[in-house]
Amino acid sequence: MNLNDPAWLDRMYNNRLLVPAFAQHLARWQAESAQARQTLACQLDLAYGEGPSETLDVFPAARPGAPVVVFIHGGYWRSLDKADHSFVAPALHAAGAAVVVPNYALCPAVTIPEITLQMVKALAWTWRHARNFNGNASGITVIGHSAGGHLAAMMLACRWQAVGADLPVQLVKNALSISGLYDLAPLAHTPFLKADLRLTLQDIRRASPALLPAPRQGQLYTVAGGDESAEFLRHNRLIQEAWGPSVVPVCEALPGLNHFSVVEALGERGSRLNQLARDLLA
Repeated sequence: MNLNDPAWLDRMYNNRLLVPAFAQHLARWQAESAQARQTLACQLDLAYGEGPSETLDVFPAARPGAPVVVFIHGGYWRSLDKADHSFVAPALHAAGAAVVVPNYALCPAVTIPEITLQMVKALAWTWRHARNFNGNASGITVIGHSAGGHLAAMMLACRWQAVGADLPVQLVKNALSISGLYDLAPLAHTPFLKADLRLTLQDIRRASPALLPAPRQGQLYTVAGGDESAEFLRHNRLIQEAWGPSVVPVCEALPGLNHFSVVEALGERGSRLNQLARDLLA
C-alpha cells in the first residue's frame, strides 16, 4: 500500500474504472429492483428518523417469526439509493426472511461517522418494529455491499445498550460483508474520493472496523470478488486478521466475480454467496 501514490490509489479504489461494464450492472439493478417492488409485498419510504434521507423499505416475511435481514447499499457513502437495491429482496425473501433496505444521507453533506449513526438508528427501528413485518427481532442479520459492507461490520461492533436502554446487547445476530472496507485511511488520500469523504484522523480512528475492538457477540462473514483490486482483497483479509477467525470464520475471495457482479451473486440460488447468506439465516 502506497498512500503517497495518488494514481495507484485511484487504480485500486475506482471500481468504475476497473469494471468498464459497470453501467450495465447498475441498469440491471434498477430494472430488477423495480420488478421486485412490483412482485413482492412491500412498505416503502418508512421513516426511521427525522431526516429526509432517514427512510427504509420493508419486504415483510410470508410467516411470523421470520429472520430479519437488513441490507445496506454501497456507493462509497456518496452515491446510489435504497431504490437501486430492492433486487436483493426476492432471494432473501425466498429464504424465509423479512428484508429491510435503509437509505442514508450521502457525503459530502454528512460524514461517514454520521452515516454510521444513521444506520444505528435504522437497526434500532428494525428491532423495535420487527413484529410488524413478521420478523423475529432476536434474529437480525446485516448484509452490506462495499460501503455498506463497512457499515455492516460497524453494526456488529455497535454497543447497543449505549444507544437505547430497551435494546439488547446483541441486537445484530451476525453480518455478511460483501467487498467491505475496513480501514478508511487510504480513502483519505484517494484523489477521486477525498474531497467528498472529508475524512479526518478522528473519523478514521472511530469508523474503521479494523481499528476497533472485536465484537463480543456475533460473527462476520466477509467476501470479495476474486477479480477485485488488490486493495479490496487486502481489506477482505484485514478484518479477519484484526478481529480473529473466531469472530470472522469466513473470509473468501469468490472466483470470477468483480466489484459489481459479486453482489448480484447474492440472488443466485446455488452460488456460494447465496449459501453463505442462507447459513446465517438458519
